[in-house]
Amino acid sequence: MLAAPRTRLVTWWICGLGIPGLLAALYALLMLLYAPHAEGGFSSLAQVALLFRHDGVLLAGWVHYLAFDMFIGAWMCRLAVAENMNPWAVRLCLPPTFLVGPVGLLLFLILRFFLLRRVSPGHPS
Repeated sequence: MLAAPRTRLVTWWICGLGIPGLLAALYALLMLLYAPHAEGGFSSLAQVALLFRHDGVLLAGWVHYLAFDMFIGAWMCRLAVAENMNPWAVRLCLPPTFLVGPVGLLLFLILRFFLLRRVSPGHPS
């Protein structure tokens, strides 16, 4: 996505559907294999911590983050194209989106607000 943030093949088919879809399937498989045998659950932070002590569930959690971070990065690229945002602004947001997802998303939303506001004051951002 860094190399081609405006290319439909990359932002829709590869990074928007293909890789996240494969990662989602891997996540489902890992959860089916490991979650039934792990202690813990999703009802409290303590239960989640206990659940993630199992390496298979921890791996599933990591795959979950990878799938969603890539999906959100691809969405940001497509939205930037639709709204004619500077591709370099999107490129700035992709690494933090992949590494610390919500921070990258927040950066994108802030940049989008200020860039679109500057370009067209009447835009309903």
